[in-house]
Amino acid sequence: MRFKSLIALAAAATVLFAAEPALAYPGPGVVTGSINVHDPGMIKKPDGTYLIAHTGNNIALKTSTDRTAFRDAGVAFPNGASWTTSYTGGSANLWAPDLSYRNGRYYMYYSASTFGSNRSAIFLATSTTGVAGSWTNQGLVIESRTSDNFNAIDPNLYVDPSGRWWLSFGSFWTGIKQVQLNASTGKRLDSTIRSLAGRGGGAIEAPYLYRHGSYYYLVVSFDRCCQGASSTYRIMVGRSTSPTGPFTDRNGTAMTSGGGTEILAGQGSIHGPGGQSVFTDTDADVLAYHYYADNGTARLGINLLAYDSAGWPYVY
Repeated sequence: MRFKSLIALAAAATVLFAAEPALAYPGPGVVTGSINVHDPGMIKKPDGTYLIAHTGNNIALKTSTDRTAFRDAGVAFPNGASWTTSYTGGSANLWAPDLSYRNGRYYMYYSASTFGSNRSAIFLATSTTGVAGSWTNQGLVIESRTSDNFNAIDPNLYVDPSGRWWLSFGSFWTGIKQVQLNASTGKRLDSTIRSLAGRGGGAIEAPYLYRHGSYYYLVVSFDRCCQGASSTYRIMVGRSTSPTGPFTDRNGTAMTSGGGTEILAGQGSIHGPGGQSVFTDTDADVLAYHYYADNGTARLGINLLAYDSAGWPYVY
């Protein structure tokens, strides 16, 4: 009888174990310290340390010496950003900063808006150190009005091997857009607006463009952010042989027609990963993003990117 009971217990345990879902993706890498972030723009500084700018009042900053332990480092605009408040309804909350370092200066593109509106603007600030309070407002780069078919938020700067500057941006409406910038000023070079990706008005935002090997990769977030543990954000990618597209996914579907290959999505206690940035470190390309914990808190996620035999990225 005892033997039969043991068999029954073992069978039940096997069923329970089998019922545990297999994780489709690795979890975020270990990070410690101040890790509550949303929409992290992350870079490695020339001195080998790391800088994050993220959504928050007057743009929040964090630093790390080892890409693991992070600490608060103040805000970009401790005296406020009065030039943005006509877009934010008076709020100090500024969104999705994009960081880069070139020509001895830090560049930060960031957006001002209110949730669900395309009355939005992207601004540029620069700094020689990247530290709190050192950022100088360089003014408006592009705005969108309610009559426009795009939304001027979630900026990302990419400088191609020919030295041309491209700003990708966008959210919902007709999708992800791109304008060329003047390399001397960081502002628009002309009036052309290109379309890079879209879902027919559906949920797509947070573009990030980077190069690896012979391809340009466009990473975006599909579905919904900003709903705590109910968020459905997931990270998608397409690629092109040109920084201006056309971008297609692994199946050959154009990103302008809703295409995108998933590389990270929610699972277990990791909810709605997205709002990503990518930078190259000594060990790998690094994917930084936010996700929501079970209690709805937005946290920093960091994974590395590798590439399969066909040149498509995956997280590890």
